[in-house]
Amino acid sequence: MDPASSRPSILDRLSALLTREPDDRAEFVEILHAAHERKLFDTDALGIIEGALQVADIPVREVMVPRAQMDVIHIEQPIDEIIEVAIRTAHSRFPVVGEDKDDVLGVLLAKDLLPALRHPDISLQGLLRPAIFIPETKRLNLLLREFRVSRNHMAIVVDEYGGVAGLVTIEDVLEQIVGDIEDEYDFDEDADNIVPTPGGRWRIKALTKVADFNESFSCQLEHDEFDTIGGLVTHHFGRMPARDESIEIDGFRFKVSRADSRRVYTLLVERLPAPDTVGG
Repeated sequence: MDPASSRPSILDRLSALLTREPDDRAEFVEILHAAHERKLFDTDALGIIEGALQVADIPVREVMVPRAQMDVIHIEQPIDEIIEVAIRTAHSRFPVVGEDKDDVLGVLLAKDLLPALRHPDISLQGLLRPAIFIPETKRLNLLLREFRVSRNHMAIVVDEYGGVAGLVTIEDVLEQIVGDIEDEYDFDEDADNIVPTPGGRWRIKALTKVADFNESFSCQLEHDEFDTIGGLVTHHFGRMPARDESIEIDGFRFKVSRADSRRVYTLLVERLPAPDTVGG
């Protein structure tokens, strides 16, 4: 017999702790923390269980990408422009709209653009998949169940008046349970903090030291008060920035690539052109 198969599961270990049924969720969480302190399971497992409990209380509007920050494709855009948008944003799915963001016609998967590389005259309309619309008050546990049943990974969020308020992906929901999820466009933990990308920009970890940034770019960003680039950028925003927001600091444009409600993870950075000097 495989020794691992004879080990008690997390549920088995929890069951052994429950000498009586908890009266409420708060008491159950206390039992979880007691089990963690007794090393019956690790910190990651505790975080996942707590996250799974919390999603029932979180409405979609708290985790969605707001309307203003949605990257969309217009139905009249040429295929070559759409491919450029897919490359630039590195998203796997895009809402396709007509007149404006309230007129969502469907969802385009980036992988469905592959045939267009050989057939640029292909119809965008024929590549669209149906869009799912959900209210912004929908709870995340119900949305996750809907995603699993429908096998969709994106939903368009609408407000009480029927207008588009934003979008939400399955990754946004899962990150509330398991924490930040890295994908193929995220950094490897062992990779460099500063990685060049096409178009003369760099993808940078927010935890990159300001001193290291200054050395790499031969610049003098302030670093007496802030140790990391993420801290410096957040200070200049004056608040926790959201994904896709950008700000200009001392000759650089910093765009937030990945962030949640607690911290910034990665930034897309470009050096701004030097201002024209007035000859004397």
